[in-house]
Amino acid sequence: MDKGRLEAFSDGVLAIIITIMVLELRAPEEGTLSALYPLVPKLGSYVLSFIILGIYWNNHHHLWQAVEKVSGSVLWANLHLLFWLSLIPFTTSWIGESHFARIPVALYGAVLWMSGLAYYIMVRRLLAYHAKDSLLVSAVGDNAKEIRSLYIYTAAVLLAFLNPWISMALIVLVAAMWLIPDRRIEEKIAN
Repeated sequence: MDKGRLEAFSDGVLAIIITIMVLELRAPEEGTLSALYPLVPKLGSYVLSFIILGIYWNNHHHLWQAVEKVSGSVLWANLHLLFWLSLIPFTTSWIGESHFARIPVALYGAVLWMSGLAYYIMVRRLLAYHAKDSLLVSAVGDNAKEIRSLYIYTAAVLLAFLNPWISMALIVLVAAMWLIPDRRIEEKIAN
């Protein structure tokens, strides 16, 4: 199967997810800077989630540059990823509204953990469907960064019950790890 429809669909879904997220932000009724202060938790959670979604979009885009073909299992794996990403607006809103309370932060971390797992599964399905000497297989290489991210997300979920701010710091750490797209793929495509 051709990969073009999957890429276009994924881009559309991510655009809708970001749109839903921004629609959760409500402008204050007062026209003063101090009126923005109560919105800081919501704005902070929005910025973090926007960055995380941008990271997924960016890495998805780079990954799919090396993909030659897709199968039914790859389509389902990609939908699995999009499902978990579609829950980010809900958890983003909840952590912002609750001012980063324990349960909402734990759920946010769990959704990010599942998103990371879904991305890992999608990559594994793609690798299984491509020849061992393909550009994709040579570009992806080991999965240490993906596994490390899942371990950190696991700690973030568990630590949310003790201190949600430590949990959020771990989530930011994972985002920082992925901020720059996978250079392995860029290097292989350039060559």
